Amino acid sequence: MNKRQIGTYYENLASEYLSENGAKIICRNFRSKSGEIDIVAKDDKYICFIEVKYRTGTRFGEAEEAVDYRKQRIICRVSDFYRKRFGISEYQPIRYDVVAIMVDETSMVHIRWHKNAFSYIPSR
Repeated sequence: MNKRQIGTYYENLASEYLSENGAKIICRNFRSKSGEIDIVAKDDKYICFIEVKYRTGTRFGEAEEAVDYRKQRIICRVSDFYRKRFGISEYQPIRYDVVAIMVDETSMVHIRWHKNAFSYIPSR
């Protein structure tokens, strides 16, 4: 499998996990010229912009640690575009989540859903 296929596989796992835990998937791989959001979902009253990260082992750190400030800014910019494009009110509660997927040395898959993983970062 190439990187894109691997990414799609883990995004599928994340989508299934989110659905099983009460989220309604609105769309996947939403793109603008600024970047991409892996999953947009509705969870309770929130529209969630979700980044999926996976790791096989912790040699390079935990999966969620890969969602650094730069990546958070990109996600926030793309979420602004998404909200504008679909006419989502500024009063609609939103949240920025991370789904971290870890595959351990025994090939066991561990999924963690970090709700409200980071706060909105305004564009400059």
